[in-house]
Amino acid sequence: EILSFYETGTDVEWKEAHEPVTVADKAANGLIVEGLALAFPEDAILAEETPDTTGRLRHDRLWVVDPMDGTKEFIKRNGEFSVMIGLAVDGVASLGVVYQPTRDRLFYGVPGHGAFLVEGNSAPQPLAVSDVTATEEMCVAVSRSHRSSRIDMVRSALGIAREVQSGSVGLKVGLICDRTCDLYIHPSPKTKQWDTCAPEALLAAAGGRMTDLAGNAFVYNRTDLYNRNGILATNGRAHERVLERVAAAFAE
Repeated sequence: EILSFYETGTDVEWKEAHEPVTVADKAANGLIVEGLALAFPEDAILAEETPDTTGRLRHDRLWVVDPMDGTKEFIKRNGEFSVMIGLAVDGVASLGVVYQPTRDRLFYGVPGHGAFLVEGNSAPQPLAVSDVTATEEMCVAVSRSHRSSRIDMVRSALGIAREVQSGSVGLKVGLICDRTCDLYIHPSPKTKQWDTCAPEALLAAAGGRMTDLAGNAFVYNRTDLYNRNGILATNGRAHERVLERVAAAFAE
């Protein structure tokens, strides 16, 4: 559905400052929400382009949908956007799917049951995070359209020399899952539950870890949709050490 708009382009609207939305976002949203509602009629759904209601709070199972994460990359036509579908059970990210339409790459995972990558018609390949423990040997995934000056502070504090730019939270987490990178830091308080649910489950399934920058676990199906303390995703090997150094760098 998204690719049908990709080559020709669409008009861009702005939900709020710096937050664009296109017809492609809305079309994908409608398709996914309709499909989930038919397949899982007893579950609640939280989707970016569907008005939110408090009724979801009464459910133990919540599908969390970002129909197109990386709308700015879609508009730029650089291919770095993804569809993200997560399932939260009792507030915990329990299943994650991240799909990159332009490259036909599907990441999926369930914590405790493994994470996998399917490229085109190939067989699923198991994913596992790196074993790198020394922060100065790590490679950091950074946002292409939302890069913060604080990332350079963090890189300096951790002694990190290498970085890879990408759009979409899900694709950056995918870089950790396939060992291209070892961590991703997003200091902004503006991401929402649909930005992290699927990626968190995928990363946990691959052996990594995601928390906010205070070290708190993400809890889904909350009234407040925002992840107000940012995001830290790592291979899990030095997560606490990274948290400490990030906090020190920001305090300074």
